[in-house]
Amino acid sequence: MLKEKMLVPQLRFPEFEGEWKINKLGQIAKFLKGKGISKRDIINDGDNECIRYGELYTTYNEVIDSIASKTNVALDVSVLSNENDVIIPSSGETQLDIVTASCVLKKGVILGGDLNIIRTNLNGVFLSYLLNNRKKKDIAKLSQGNSVVHLYNKQLATLNLNLPTPKEQQKIANFLTSIDNRIQTLEKKKTLLKQYKKGVMQKVFKQELRFKDDTSTLLSASDGKVFPEWEEKKLGEVLDYEQPTKYIVESTEYEDSFKTPVLTAGKTFILGYTNEINNIYSDFPVIIFDDFTMANQYVDFPFKVKSSAMKILKNDLNKSSISFVFSAIQMINYPKGDEHKRFWISEYSKIKIPFPSLKEQTKIANFLSSIDKNIALVTKKIEHTKTYKKGLLQQMFV
Repeated sequence: MLKEKMLVPQLRFPEFEGEWKINKLGQIAKFLKGKGISKRDIINDGDNECIRYGELYTTYNEVIDSIASKTNVALDVSVLSNENDVIIPSSGETQLDIVTASCVLKKGVILGGDLNIIRTNLNGVFLSYLLNNRKKKDIAKLSQGNSVVHLYNKQLATLNLNLPTPKEQQKIANFLTSIDNRIQTLEKKKTLLKQYKKGVMQKVFKQELRFKDDTSTLLSASDGKVFPEWEEKKLGEVLDYEQPTKYIVESTEYEDSFKTPVLTAGKTFILGYTNEINNIYSDFPVIIFDDFTMANQYVDFPFKVKSSAMKILKNDLNKSSISFVFSAIQMINYPKGDEHKRFWISEYSKIKIPFPSLKEQTKIANFLSSIDKNIALVTKKIEHTKTYKKGLLQQMFV
């Protein structure tokens, strides 16, 4: 006879023991429905705080302690939150996407339409983490619909939950919240670094900030100890290009265990990795430039490409720093083109950009690169913390 599995988590705080208890959500919670607030009801300086269901997808995580939106919709005709309420959308695009629970830690917030409200004595933060993770697939199965998925309170009431004592709920909630706070702090730091880089770039390319000839220290343009004056040059004077025809990957089978990245320009950038060893582009650094969208990427490692619908931009090392050029072309307002037309780099080769001496280009590029390294380091910490959180969520619930 098989031994019945005990209801205990794989990972647990040492002061707690004993099995978790099975509870049906409908037996330990009351359910309400939010009341409609349209987008036009949102007013920046409105008198009352409110939450619309779409914000659960775009603005909030498991814990809502600060409200993003306001309205002048009257309180007496609205559905208001209690502290500790858990809200979850009642409609969405997919069954899994609809499982987006958040705990409201403020009383008196107007809760908009298409929101299911779970009111219970459970720890609401704990419940939000539980619903969003361990119970995500179970809730998805309860939802109904195809093009638009619906989730009703009567369906949520049938959900079975495995629950620890209130003290253990609080401990888990506090711990996971501290990890999310760490992620949010890192995200803010990343945003500030990006804003700082953007501000520096604007000042550098307006020549409001210049570099000294003997150090990498930025100084006011009014200080005379600077490099020679900048000259306007056409892109075609400092950039050459190559059509990447022979570097196109033949296979569409990409695996992370393979070594060579397959690249495209734009947000996706690395499409995957290939094991092809022939015709790998290795004369880097270069810039990949998309013919259709003008999206571009700086590349400093060997690669293959997906298609020939882009250019590999190269430079003469005696004339310019490719890293500087990449920063410079980020400041260009490219003319809008026909999406059905391929915009060869020759059409942009006539665009003029102010260029400093090669030595100053190098100093500028190195300075901006140091900011990029800090951004990359913070990004790595964010990814590591999210991976750590994901592992905890898999082990801390039953």
